[in-house]
Amino acid sequence: MEYTKITEQSSLHNDLEQLSTLQLLQRMNEEDKKVADALTAVLPQIEELVEGLVTRFEKGGRLFYIGAGTSGRLGILDASEIPPTFGMPHDRVIGIIAGGDGAIRKAVEFAEDNTVQAWKDLEEFDINANDVLVGIAASGTTPYVLGGINDARANGILTAGITNNPGSPLAAQVDIPIAINVGPEFVTGSTRMKSGTSQKLALNMISTAFMIRIGRVKGNKMVDMQLSNNKLVDRGTRYLVEALKLDYSDAEAALKKYGSVREAIQQLKD
Repeated sequence: MEYTKITEQSSLHNDLEQLSTLQLLQRMNEEDKKVADALTAVLPQIEELVEGLVTRFEKGGRLFYIGAGTSGRLGILDASEIPPTFGMPHDRVIGIIAGGDGAIRKAVEFAEDNTVQAWKDLEEFDINANDVLVGIAASGTTPYVLGGINDARANGILTAGITNNPGSPLAAQVDIPIAINVGPEFVTGSTRMKSGTSQKLALNMISTAFMIRIGRVKGNKMVDMQLSNNKLVDRGTRYLVEALKLDYSDAEAALKKYGSVREAIQQLKD
C-alpha cells in the first residue's frame, strides 16, 4: 500500500549550517513544541492498549516491547524503569532490541532487517496469548518489528504499534495502531529527534497509566518503589511523614523496618 512517509520528508528548515547556535536551538524548540499536541490525536488508541494490558495482566500476562535502534532502546529504557519505580518484578515488562543487548550501546549492522529473529527472541520468554506485544518503529517498516508482530498475531497475542507514519505497514498490521504524526524532522530523516521524543512520551503514558490502573500508585505516590539508594529512602520517608504525620526519624525507622512505603502505611494505620 502506498503512503506518505512523513519521517523521510524534507525538514521545514533549510540551510541549517548557516544558522547561529541560538537560532538552531530556537528552531528545534519550535519543532519540539509540536510533539505533545501530536499525542492528543492518539489518546484513544493508548487508552485501548492500557485497558487491554490491565485485563491480561490479571491473568498473569506481560508487556513486551520490540524495536530496532533508537526505538528499541526506548522500549528497553521504559521496561527497565518499571521495577525501581513501581516495585514490579523484572519479568513483567520486557524490552527487546534487534541485535540483542549489545545493540543497546552499539548498532548491530542489518539486525533490523531480519524478519524472523523477533519471534525467536520472544519465544525465549515463552510469550503466549495472555501477553501483549508493542512494536516500536518510527518508519513503520522495520522488518524485525513487522515480523515479530505478524508472528504474534498468528499466535493470538494482542499487538500494538507505535509509529510516526500513519498508513505504514506497522500501523496497518497491528490490532491497535498508535500513529503519531509529528511532521518532518528538524534534520531530515533524523527520527531520534521528534519521533523519538513522541515515542518516549507514548511509552511514559502507557506504562504509567497501566501501573496506576493495577494499583501500584497510592494517591499520587510511588508507594512500591525500590529503596535502592539514599535519595529514594529519603523520598519514601517524606511520603510517610506526609501520610502518617510522623516526625522524620520515626518515619525513616518505619520505612526501614517494613521495607516499603505501602507496607509501612498498612502496618501503622492498622
